[in-house]
Amino acid sequence: MARRFGGKFSPDAPSDDAPAPHPFDRRARSRVGFRVNFLFLLPVPFLFSAFGSDPLGLALNLACFGALILAAWLTRDGIRAEDAYHARRVAKRPAIPRKIFGSVLTGLGLGLAGLADGSLINAGVFFILGAVLHSLSFGTDPLKDKGMAGADQVQTGRVDRAVREAEKHLADMAEAIARSGDRTLEARVDRFSDTVRTMFRTVEEDPRDLAAARKFLSVYLQGARDATVKFSDLYARNRDAQARADFAALLDDLDANYAAKTQTLLLDNRTDLDVEIEVLRDRLNREF
Repeated sequence: MARRFGGKFSPDAPSDDAPAPHPFDRRARSRVGFRVNFLFLLPVPFLFSAFGSDPLGLALNLACFGALILAAWLTRDGIRAEDAYHARRVAKRPAIPRKIFGSVLTGLGLGLAGLADGSLINAGVFFILGAVLHSLSFGTDPLKDKGMAGADQVQTGRVDRAVREAEKHLADMAEAIARSGDRTLEARVDRFSDTVRTMFRTVEEDPRDLAAARKFLSVYLQGARDATVKFSDLYARNRDAQARADFAALLDDLDANYAAKTQTLLLDNRTDLDVEIEVLRDRLNREF
């Protein structure tokens, strides 16, 4: 009797046999690239020229080097903060306008370089050009809150603080798992972080969900961070295969539970919407 074989790549493969998620799904490319990193190289010539100058030139060139390095660091940090701001549907503006400070410091550094050449006019021109060109190249920081118009400011502030603390736990997890040297587990922790951030976005859209999700954003996530730290320290020492298998299973459980809780929050939000629609319809029917 003939026997039919099938599998993952067969035309009639079951629909639930879905491919694994791509590691770059739901990820935006970081804008911290060559342009930003090149800012750290630009001040180097002033460091070398400082030691071939008189004492005043030495001081001015070193001050120029320090201002430009600080400007580069603030610019890079400001772009990262802006990326995080745009990634969230509800967000407060950055507390420190890093890119604006970076523009001012760039102009100040170049102005000091002009002053080191003994020209006050050059110093003024370089200051203006440096600040303006930096601002045109990298833009300014977000200067207003996003998605908070008409919202309960107290509740929204609580959500913002909870999400910030949860992001710190995720960053600690990523830093800890990197010490293990296991690229597969690093990618697995990244996927779990994406699942958790989906919950963040859900809570940000409806701050009333914070009470239901609070343990997931604090207690459980802190426990996941502590487990990751302990596993990484152990695995880096003895490469315990059983510990690795247990940790991978823990990540699977965490991912499944966070995804399920997020779906519950979404269903609750849909129920609330249905109730609001029905109430509005009843009111309209009574009016007409």
